[in-house]
Amino acid sequence: MKIVSYAIILSLFLIAGCQTNPESPAARQCQYLLKKANKELDFAKARGFSGTVEYSKAATLLTGASIQYEFGKYPNCINKVKRARNFIKKSQLKK
Repeated sequence: MKIVSYAIILSLFLIAGCQTNPESPAARQCQYLLKKANKELDFAKARGFSGTVEYSKAATLLTGASIQYEFGKYPNCINKVKRARNFIKKSQLKK
């Protein structure tokens, strides 16, 4: 019984370690999407869209995604970046 519980604990640590691995596919995807979204945000700002509510929401989400990336929460990072990119697109449609 004791061996089984040690095996379960070890498995949980291994699974958790894979999720926060900065070389994992999720980490690379998060980093790539963050770079792409920040470029899109800069482009939107240069075109004069920085005054929209959607732009502000996107900027806030990207800040949160960067923090999620730093803490190894890659699925949360990816989710925030995707939502931010939708707001960036919407900001450009409003003007």
